[in-house]
Amino acid sequence: MKAKLLLALGLAALFSSSALADDRYRERPPIVVSPDLAAPWLIQLGAQPQARQRQVQPQRQMKPQAVVTGQRNYYPAAPSRAGVAQQAEVQQPARTPVVRRGIFGNSDSQVQQVAVRPNRAIRSQIEPQFLPQMVAYDIKEKPGTIVIDTNNRFLYLVMEGGQAKRYGVGVGKPGFEWAGEHKVTRKAEWPTWVPPQEMIAREAAKGHYLPARMDGGPENPLGARAMYLGSTLYRIHGTNAPWTIGSAVSSGCIRMRNEDVTDLYGLVDVGTKVIVI
Repeated sequence: MKAKLLLALGLAALFSSSALADDRYRERPPIVVSPDLAAPWLIQLGAQPQARQRQVQPQRQMKPQAVVTGQRNYYPAAPSRAGVAQQAEVQQPARTPVVRRGIFGNSDSQVQQVAVRPNRAIRSQIEPQFLPQMVAYDIKEKPGTIVIDTNNRFLYLVMEGGQAKRYGVGVGKPGFEWAGEHKVTRKAEWPTWVPPQEMIAREAAKGHYLPARMDGGPENPLGARAMYLGSTLYRIHGTNAPWTIGSAVSSGCIRMRNEDVTDLYGLVDVGTKVIVI
């Protein structure tokens, strides 16, 4: 009898405890997580903690608000690079000019500027006045005479009727100027260059070593044509450096563009009178 009573009490206690357990967890309490612990997970999911949102908000780039026009929404266009540069230029404050003072602090004294030689651009093309052209040139010399004006860097081939065909030339550099009257004693196409011993020694002293002989060709300093003047070492010849036309850079020879010296070569003969002034 006692055993049955104890069994009944045990079953009643078991059923009552299970019922209380069900009632206890029927409504689960909310889970409270600290914002500091949840912040990294929320950032990875693309959200921001409310506690730090106010601090990060000014640094975020806000999407431009849509402008509703009819049935479509249009976003304002992003400013162009030119507009941004212009806006930056307008917002940049003007620089205050620096006032240079004299040695003794007198602001009224004039500061002498250092004399600086202006940079001269290296010419890559011939200047227009040195291109071949017909000009008025009335002199007493017979047609066919060559007159070279070394000061103005022009070569004239005298024509009939007070005309002349003018070419631009390069002439001797300082110390190598000369003047006189000669004749064309020889003509050569794509001439061989044999530098004089004086030139070889002079250039060797500068550290430039010239060949004893150089066959004709595009790399030859004498260019496409050469007209030798008497028994001198001077010639009227072409050049592989046409940008030097109009300058005083040679060792005394008269240099022309390859196109121009080829043209002159076909117009003159051996025995032509050459006057250098």
